[in-house]
Parts: sequence; C-alpha cells; structure tokens
Amino acid sequence: MLRALNPASVPASPFYAQGIEVTEPQRLVFVSGQVGVDSQGRTAEGIAAQAAQAVANLGAVLAEAGLGPESITKITIYLTDPANVEPFMAAAGPTLPPDPPATTLLIVQGLAAPDLLVEIEAIAVG
Repeated sequence: MLRALNPASVPASPFYAQGIEVTEPQRLVFVSGQVGVDSQGRTAEGIAAQAAQAVANLGAVLAEAGLGPESITKITIYLTDPANVEPFMAAAGPTLPPDPPATTLLIVQGLAAPDLLVEIEAIAVG
C-alpha cells in the first residue's frame, strides 16, 4: 500500500508527491534509466516522441515484473534542455502514474548519446 505525503507546509504540486510511504512490506523493483530508443535501436525524433518511447520502455520493464505505472514510488527524469519540460509533460504526463509519485526532474548537459533528449528511471513496489 502506498500513501502520498504532501504536508501543508510544503508547496503543493499536481505533478508529483513530496514523498511516498510504503505502508506494507512489498517487493521493490528498480528500473534503469529508459530513453527514447525502441527495441530495434532506433532513436525517436524530438522530445515528444522520445518521451513517449521512454515511458513505453519504462512500462515494459514494469510489466515484465507484473507491475503497472501505479506501482511507481519514485521517478527521476533527466532532460537535456529546459525548453523541453513542457513538451515532455504534455507527451509523458498522461501516461505516467495517475497518483503522482515522488519525482525529481533534472536538466543535464547530456545523456549517454548526443541525440538522446530524455531519460527516466524509477523505483516501484509490488
């Protein structure tokens, strides 16, 4: 069971929880950073397509563990350009957990390959 921690003394956000409490012992799944590359090694074009592919890859790893996006307790998002925050949220937001997990979003100078624009890693419980 997961419980969002959003104290009134901390700024509220519709996009993330300030913390997540796991209230019962459960299995943990750590998902490596997922990028906008498909199973054939093709990199998607643009932030919206890369965001959608990265989220799809994240979902595939969770599904392999028998879990869905609602099981995510912590997500970390890396973007290479601050201008991509809004397009990322528009593309990925609707497919991420309906009850936002604890979230960190970072703007980084680069990822593992120069054409990658986004990387998403997660911790889930099941």
